[in-house]
Amino acid sequence: MNTRKYDFDVIVVGGGHAGIEAAHAAAKLGSKTLLISLDPNKIGTMPCNPAVGGVGKGHIVHDISALGGLMPRLCSKTYLQARMLNTKKGSAVQGLRLQIDKFAYSLLSQEELKKVPNLTIYGGTVEDVVLDDNNVVCAIKTDTQIFSTKTAILTTGTFLNGLCHIGEKNFSAGRRDEKAVSGISAFLKRVGLRLGRLKTGTPPRLLKSSLDFSKMEYQEPDNLNYLFEFHPIKVASSHACYITHTNENTHAVIKNNLHRSAMYNGNISGIGPRYCPSIEDKIHRFADKKSHHVFVEPEGADSDEIYPNGISTSLPLDVQEQYIRTIAGFENAIITKAGYAVEYDFVYPNQLHTTLEVMTVPGLFLAGQINGTTGYEEAAGQGIVAGINAHQKSAGKEPFILDRTESYIGVMIDDLVSMSVDEPYRMFTSRAERRLLLRQDNAFLRLTERAYNLGMIDQQLYDDFVAEKTSVERALEELRSKLNSTDLLRIFGQDECDKNKILEYISIPLSERALQIVHSEIRYEPYITREKQEIKKTEHFKTMIIPAQFNYFDMPGLSKELQQKLTKHQPQTLAHAALIPGMTPAAISLLIFRVKEHKSA
Repeated sequence: MNTRKYDFDVIVVGGGHAGIEAAHAAAKLGSKTLLISLDPNKIGTMPCNPAVGGVGKGHIVHDISALGGLMPRLCSKTYLQARMLNTKKGSAVQGLRLQIDKFAYSLLSQEELKKVPNLTIYGGTVEDVVLDDNNVVCAIKTDTQIFSTKTAILTTGTFLNGLCHIGEKNFSAGRRDEKAVSGISAFLKRVGLRLGRLKTGTPPRLLKSSLDFSKMEYQEPDNLNYLFEFHPIKVASSHACYITHTNENTHAVIKNNLHRSAMYNGNISGIGPRYCPSIEDKIHRFADKKSHHVFVEPEGADSDEIYPNGISTSLPLDVQEQYIRTIAGFENAIITKAGYAVEYDFVYPNQLHTTLEVMTVPGLFLAGQINGTTGYEEAAGQGIVAGINAHQKSAGKEPFILDRTESYIGVMIDDLVSMSVDEPYRMFTSRAERRLLLRQDNAFLRLTERAYNLGMIDQQLYDDFVAEKTSVERALEELRSKLNSTDLLRIFGQDECDKNKILEYISIPLSERALQIVHSEIRYEPYITREKQEIKKTEHFKTMIIPAQFNYFDMPGLSKELQQKLTKHQPQTLAHAALIPGMTPAAISLLIFRVKEHKSA
């Protein structure tokens, strides 16, 4: 039995959105936790777009909220504008997005973390991770000290051998004006982990007073009572956001200078995000498009800087100035900070367990961009799971695993560890096969019970949740007792929730969210029933193991494309094989037959 005394139960390296959630969760559950940040005054920084949520991403934040995470609370207190996206579509694909005051968010995250019992914050550079004779994490070495620990979580963002690019120039940095980190990459390579390079970028920031908003389209905010948290909040005053567009003149300037972009002059080796490309990448890949949206959004309530969302770039500053001034409303724009690209090391995430623990290094967890993801929300979702599991491991408890049929975080982690990545991973609702079951409105019904059993949810919140759950169940019983299935679909068959119509048929009061849940359950009942049946039918996939190095090229009836994809991904189970793009029910049936045949041989 190991009776060694440690300085900490959990050490979290990095103070970004993954690190915040990891440290908060581990400490909240009772682990003695240390958060190490290069600069504690920059914990919670939003180096890219100061917004949280959206379609898919907003679903992750609702999951974090239901699990007792910190990001939703920070958003409620620092948002500038709220919008619900995709409102013309069904509730499963609607997404809440909040424009955030990034300065207030960072300050509040630091204040909130300082209040958490069991959590210590330390400023320093991590030079190495120390392992014992059994290859188990036992300490973190900084530039000045060594802290012993039972577990460690690396949430290093873009800092691992980070290299920033502006045109022909590049320089070592994790992000603007912050030094890169090299020691951790050296450790990861030393322990045999496979690393790659990814790239992301940011647009130039513009002086608000230099812009002409009369030439732009005003973006109407939504008056929403429920945001990411369980309880409704008092609506904050809304700050203006606008939309403008690039045009043929913009595109001509960029086309004429593509050779000066770090993306096209050979300086960048990292793979960029497919779904959030630079403006030069958009114009090169979509040459037939005459214009692209530019979302003109504030960086803070009292800031005179504007974030022009949609035109990230690695072009030289003089070219940035040229193309910016071709855009309506930006004719006299002054650039306060140049846009830039940053490339960095990441770890291929198929080397992790679903707990986010490294398979070959017990006690070491990874979360955020180090796992090949992009976005604050994806990072925070991984952070809370890594923090919970680091606590569970240090306390000798069972691991906490989220299934892809119960949460978007579960979908993301399962995608990462089973399929890995070949480009920065971003969450979309289309990644969830059972998205009708994983709506924003039912996040608390899906996850709060599990969070309460862990100790992530306090008693008052849990009691309020139980009361709402009970009211939803009673309302559904009442509706089904008064109306048959045909009448229910006839009356409630629209995608938009008619709250007054529901209230005509029930005798109990319901919250606004409860009304949405009731509507969704009735509106999509036939589909939800079918989804649940499909989940039961595919349960056996999880227990059917595919033999290591299974030879897919010896399978007649399987297309060459699928043979190549299966060989590349080497899925461990039939459930993971089913996730491979292009897999058909017929191919899965053939695979089941061949695996059974192989095992009986």
